[in-house]
Amino acid sequence: MKNKKLVGTVAALSIGASLLAGCSTGGSKDDGKTHIEFFSTKVENSNTYKELIKDFEKKNPKISVDLTSPPDAGTVIKTRLTKNDLPDIIASGDDTTFTNLADSGELRDLSDKGFKDNIQPAFIDMVKKDYKKSSALYGIPYATNGNGVIYNKDKFEKLGIKETPKTWDEFIADLDKAKAAGEIPIYFTLKDAWTGMVALNSVAAPVGADQFAKDKTDGKTTFKKSYSEVADKLLTLEKYGHKDNLGVAYGDGNTAFAQGKGVFYLQGNWAIPEILKANPDAKLGVFPFPATNDVKQNKLVSGIDVLFSETKATKHQKEADKFIEFLASQDSAQTYTKEQKSFSAVNGVTQDDPTLAGYKDSFANGNIAGYADHFFPASLNAPNIVQDFFIKKNKDAFLTKMDKEWDKVANRK
Repeated sequence: MKNKKLVGTVAALSIGASLLAGCSTGGSKDDGKTHIEFFSTKVENSNTYKELIKDFEKKNPKISVDLTSPPDAGTVIKTRLTKNDLPDIIASGDDTTFTNLADSGELRDLSDKGFKDNIQPAFIDMVKKDYKKSSALYGIPYATNGNGVIYNKDKFEKLGIKETPKTWDEFIADLDKAKAAGEIPIYFTLKDAWTGMVALNSVAAPVGADQFAKDKTDGKTTFKKSYSEVADKLLTLEKYGHKDNLGVAYGDGNTAFAQGKGVFYLQGNWAIPEILKANPDAKLGVFPFPATNDVKQNKLVSGIDVLFSETKATKHQKEADKFIEFLASQDSAQTYTKEQKSFSAVNGVTQDDPTLAGYKDSFANGNIAGYADHFFPASLNAPNIVQDFFIKKNKDAFLTKMDKEWDKVANRK
């Protein structure tokens, strides 16, 4: 789901991506195969893709799939767009990178593809809501996620916490219990600005992402009016962190949590494979973030973590179609879902990992809320504003800045 802000210049990244791409939109190399470039905006799932690609190439020996998965992929793909150097297939989240590409007219309509029928209709509809040309289908939903709380089961047992909290007050009570026992209640990784959005999206779920965005655009509300309690709760949570909340990055945080530092970790299910890489024996669980004291209002924040698009630039539509069809098959999607600890948009694919049992009821009952920031203007730069809020802890300045930057974007249209 996430858009990492990693160190490196755009120029260096775009050059690296171009080198990795080879013949990004075209043709056969000296090996006599047709090469298609598969560009992924997530680095965590690269090993899973590599194994799926090996399987695909065995079954299709005349096609070679070249995986490109650079850091800061959103910036790289924007740079490549300006240079007319787009890959054949793009795997991204249902985020601003995707919607900007869809609105640019550079993606192919996949509405008539048979592999679309492998996907649950609710997720197809979710994708179509997110860009202006809603009659077309510019992305095939694949993996879905849960943005909530990961917890250490051994710490729960040590602290005598019998069940996961269902309300805000219960959560605060558990945080107080952890703090009193000398534990780090929440392990934060706010050095990477995007990780602050995990907390914001969770706390803001009851506000209603799409309705707030509509009302804000129509001048019916402001961040000052609707996000005052959200800001207060973010500051409350930050107090339960460690001594260096803003000095630890996401990768280091995964390792630290794997090593037993922290009882709770505000992250999506995408972090679980990374934590288990650092410590395969870590005993983890998950639960939806309890943003209020009304259990009925507390929903699991979820969205499409991966979808597949084809660019109009591809000269190998047939091969690109074949690869997406392969990925969207039940067998391939089940492999991805199991390895990446995700949930699937593909019909018939289940997630049976006990680590994720805490999210099952939410998905089964449709007790889901959208990501607040997916409805923010692309150029709002909310992660940096939220990060600054955690640094300065000035609620009024934070909400004023969010309103001002939103309005500035709106006035440019």
